Amino acid sequence: MEHFQLDAAAFGDGRVGRDARPEGLARFGAGSPLGGAWDRLMDHATLPTQAHGFASALANTMLSDAELKVFMARRAGGIAAIMPLCRDAGWRAPWRMVGAAEVFEPLDAVCLDDSAAHQLAEAVVADGRPLRFDRVPANSRFIPALQEAMRGRGLVSIRPGLGCPTIPLDASWVEPESRFNSGRRSDFRRAQRRAAEHGAVFYEIISPDPGEFDLLFDEAKAVELASWKKDAGTAIAVDPAKEAFFRAFLRDAAARGLLRVAFMRIDRRAVAMQLAIEWNGRFWLFKIGYDEAFRKASPGTLLMLHTLGYAARAGLSAYELLGNVEPWIAEFWTEQAHPCLRVRTYPANLRGLATLTADATAKLRGRLGGGS
Repeated sequence: MEHFQLDAAAFGDGRVGRDARPEGLARFGAGSPLGGAWDRLMDHATLPTQAHGFASALANTMLSDAELKVFMARRAGGIAAIMPLCRDAGWRAPWRMVGAAEVFEPLDAVCLDDSAAHQLAEAVVADGRPLRFDRVPANSRFIPALQEAMRGRGLVSIRPGLGCPTIPLDASWVEPESRFNSGRRSDFRRAQRRAAEHGAVFYEIISPDPGEFDLLFDEAKAVELASWKKDAGTAIAVDPAKEAFFRAFLRDAAARGLLRVAFMRIDRRAVAMQLAIEWNGRFWLFKIGYDEAFRKASPGTLLMLHTLGYAARAGLSAYELLGNVEPWIAEFWTEQAHPCLRVRTYPANLRGLATLTADATAKLRGRLGGGS
């Protein structure tokens, strides 16, 4: 078991130079030793956010100023488990999963099997820093391995985290309107009529190649910017670093044939969009948006109905919404969610003690503030 600081010397000869300058993950492209090994491990992944392209895009954009480290477990056949972690500056700053604080997606280590997960956990624990993981799938191989590795070395806190909404698909979703009650179906028909009042309605789902990507991404970005997300500050275009991340990550997905860009158009004008990845037999929805000028026609809802039908006809097993379990999702689309865990570790050292004290103080203040 071993871990590697990210630097230009890494993977050239399997060793890491101690005084080499740290570099971003993007230095190691898909054809590099790291990228190639990472890609092979993705056969054992459960989330598209575990991909090398996801971590690589973050490293050169939203995490360009953070410290990054890739922890790994090796076997005779090569790398058997991998986990990229990052942390802020500071003596006691904990490691967190790459992207957890930046895009709030669920994340996990990629492990070949339980034995590899245990090797990886030993390497992470041996580093001696606290860990702060917010949305790890409850069925993660890594978490029980981490608990075992921490035994006698400090404290572990595991609590329920924010789950990820999911819609299991079967043949009944080929006509998604049929899954809803008569009132909802009436709402869908009304929305379709209102949309048609503006012009010819057309839906498309595109699997772009890299040469087509930027034009489609910019069109989708403009649709999102015309929505409430602009004022809320959550639109891609509002944050240059986030825009750069999504552009890099989704361009990589396009190069792999995984990206799906969906539009609802009225007289050729895009009025709703989705940016999604079709991977591992599932439709993973990363970004949605609609033009507020067409709000009464519910274009976001109509586009989601269309892509649900597409996913079912394609034989996919689930439609993954990835974000939090929000009221509009639970009330309208699904109450089912993949459970996630919130994990904290406090090593038996000065860093762990300082972090435990700070967390306990913050929790106490929160309780006192809530009761006042």
